[in-house]
Amino acid sequence: MAESGIQFFNRYTGEVETEMVYGEKWLRFILFNPFGKIALHTVAKRAWFSRWYGWRMSRSGSAARVWPFIEQYGIAEEEHVKAADAFTSFNEFFYRKLKPAARPVDAATDSVVFPADGRHLGFAKASAMEGVYVKGQRFDLGRLLGDDDLADQFADGAAVFSRLCPVDYHRFHFSVAGVPGNARLINGPLYSVNPLALRDRLAILWENKRFITEIETEQLGRVLMLEIGATNVGSVHHTFVPTRSVEKGEEKGYFAFGGSATLILFEPGRVQLAEDLLEQSAGQRELYAKVGDRMGTILP
Repeated sequence: MAESGIQFFNRYTGEVETEMVYGEKWLRFILFNPFGKIALHTVAKRAWFSRWYGWRMSRSGSAARVWPFIEQYGIAEEEHVKAADAFTSFNEFFYRKLKPAARPVDAATDSVVFPADGRHLGFAKASAMEGVYVKGQRFDLGRLLGDDDLADQFADGAAVFSRLCPVDYHRFHFSVAGVPGNARLINGPLYSVNPLALRDRLAILWENKRFITEIETEQLGRVLMLEIGATNVGSVHHTFVPTRSVEKGEEKGYFAFGGSATLILFEPGRVQLAEDLLEQSAGQRELYAKVGDRMGTILP
């Protein structure tokens, strides 16, 4: 497989690694080929295309893809609740559950944790996200949240953008304990959120279909958690119960087939993000870390 050129720092190996991009040839075609861009705007970003592809991945015949996928991408089967041959479709495998011991939640009372397995970027100020992929692209927090007043409240607070690849565990979890409200939907198209796409156009983040949940907490005030859909991920499933208290690390929901992303926003002066996360992000490189691991520390 050709290398994507997308590099990330692996927190566990301490090394810079190159991402294996699922469907990279197709992604490069729709982003950089003139005919591919036509396909992107007429087909790939459309909700019906993602529903159709999701339907294909939910058919029983797609289960034959599970074991080859595990082997090709070196996925740790022993972490799964179900064995590879027990999944009835590829989509069921895609949003598989893991054994609790596979993703322990950082127990420190002053920690906030990563919401998902993936490649993460962290910023001391949400407004600083604009220079991460291509200099000069303005980051529009107001359009992302659909509320300029809310954006003003969080613009100077810490932010963490987490990108899930198709090879990742695709359930997402609460980074903090608190009481979540209802997930508010802002509808939109379903562009890819791969760095190859975001380098071309950062506006994808505030154009794509997304959900926003406000969480009231004792130590952090309000926290915002967003789930951002992407090509082949028109379906975001929430499993939490609004207005019921949740614990840090508790499941919030899952994405069906494809790549996807989450974004967490904190009020100013509430959180100090982890040093390795800030260091790698400052160098425009993502940090690979797993759900439940320490993402930052609550400030006194």
